[in-house]
Amino acid sequence: MHILVAGDKKHTGNYERALKGIGACPIVWLPETQDALSRFDGLLLPGGGDIHPGFFSQENRGSYPADIPLDCQQLALFSAFYKMKKPILGICKGMQIINVALGGTLIQDLPQPLRRAHAAGSTDRIHATSVVPDTFLHRLYGASLVTNSAHHQAVDRLGEGLLPVQYGPGQVVEGLCHVSLPLLGVQWHPERMETGQKKNPETGDGAQVLLYFLSLCQFYRS
Repeated sequence: MHILVAGDKKHTGNYERALKGIGACPIVWLPETQDALSRFDGLLLPGGGDIHPGFFSQENRGSYPADIPLDCQQLALFSAFYKMKKPILGICKGMQIINVALGGTLIQDLPQPLRRAHAAGSTDRIHATSVVPDTFLHRLYGASLVTNSAHHQAVDRLGEGLLPVQYGPGQVVEGLCHVSLPLLGVQWHPERMETGQKKNPETGDGAQVLLYFLSLCQFYRS
C-alpha cells in the first residue's frame, strides 16, 4: 500500500516508522500538482500546529501562529482524495483538517481545566476515553480506550457527513468518521501508541487503528 503522508519531512518520522511497521509504503510529499495522486492508496494527514482560523471563518481566539501554506496544501490534498473516494486518516491536527475541510469549526483554545487534561507539556497527557457503540473504534477497542493527548484545540461543530465515535474528558470529540466514505480521524497519536513503541504503558495499542486504515486502503484500491 502506498500511503501519502501530507506533512513536513522533518516531523513525519514517527508516522513513517509506524506505517512501515505494518507493511505500508509511506511517501512524504506535498505535491505542487495533483496529477500523480492516483498512484496512492490512501492519505494520512499527520499531527502538527494549529489551523489558521480563517479557514473556518473565525477571527483568532487563541490559535497559535499557523503554517498557512501547509494548511492550504493539506486541505487541497484532502479535497483531491475526497473526490476520488480514497481512504483518509487524520491524526490530531489531521482530524481537525478533515473537520474544517467539510465545513466544521474548531474550539481554538480549550478552557481550563479541560486544557490540563488534553494539552501537552514536555510529554503526552494520558486519559481515558469513551467509545461510541457500533463504530469502527468500538470494534477495534471496545467501549473504552486510554489514549495519549497533545492538543489545545478541538473539534467544535462537526463537518458535513461526519459522526463522532469517541469522547475524551469534557466530552471533547477524540474520534470521528464519515457516514458513507472511508474517512476517519483520531485526536490522539496512534503512531506513539504502538506495542513496543508506547510512550506510556497504560495506553491501548495504536497499531490497531493504523491496520484498520490499511485494510480500507486495500479494500478501496483501484
